[in-house]
Amino acid sequence: MTKWLEENTPKLVLAPSFIAILVFVYGFIAWTAWVSMTRSRLLPKYEIEGFIQYDRLFASPRWDTAFGNLFIFGTLFIVIAMILGLMLAILLDQNIRTEGAIRTIYLYPMALSMIVTGTAWKWILNPGLGLQAMVRGWGFEDFTFDWLVDPDMAIYTIVLAAIWQSSGFVMALFLAGLRSVDEEIIKAAQVDGIPTWRVYTAIIIPSMAPIFLSAFIVLSHLAIKSFDLVIALTGGGPGYATDLPATYMYAMAFSRGDIGQAASSAMIMMLVVFAIVVPYLYSELRSKDG
Repeated sequence: MTKWLEENTPKLVLAPSFIAILVFVYGFIAWTAWVSMTRSRLLPKYEIEGFIQYDRLFASPRWDTAFGNLFIFGTLFIVIAMILGLMLAILLDQNIRTEGAIRTIYLYPMALSMIVTGTAWKWILNPGLGLQAMVRGWGFEDFTFDWLVDPDMAIYTIVLAAIWQSSGFVMALFLAGLRSVDEEIIKAAQVDGIPTWRVYTAIIIPSMAPIFLSAFIVLSHLAIKSFDLVIALTGGGPGYATDLPATYMYAMAFSRGDIGQAASSAMIMMLVVFAIVVPYLYSELRSKDG
């Protein structure tokens, strides 16, 4: 009995977690996929009807707006956050005297929740209370910064807030990558008279390709599942101008009572995540096997 316990205790300890994940993660994913193939509305139905919910989804102008916003938001968020994070990491890599304090300042936004970030930026960008009101109070009466209430510009306020929140995290990733580069290679390049900017662009940054990929995966995941930041900052408005797939799914499930549409939109979001993550996992596993 003692020998059996020694051999099976790890399995017994992990079994509850494994069962919980199997039921509450993969089980509900399977349930959502099933419901997305039915005519479910306020209450779920279980008779398979094909892709009727997906036809409704792709015919919805609100979904088109939400998915288009995801493309705009995701592209700008990922590209700018990675560029800004890399620039900050290179700055800190110069061994400046106040590196510890600056690194803390850059990383601090990541310690805040998206709700806090969205609320803070909502105050900053509010035309009657924030930046616009402050500058006009200084005497510049013609100054206008009303992106928060402009349907054409509101999506960019989410980009600003998300970059502020996440660029410090990207900086930390890149800084760790910069510090892991062999200093002998850098010294040899400097001895050969290669300029510092050329050392970074030709030697250091190309060697950090795995870190760039990891940062891209993390930021893509944050962009696709963005919900709380949008709710706190714009509430999806003005109108549906800042709707994202996550807010669309929430509205269908809890405001409109349309479970079928919520399930189909959730499955599309999951497929987008898979389209990003699966190639990454495949390349990692293949490299390890090689």
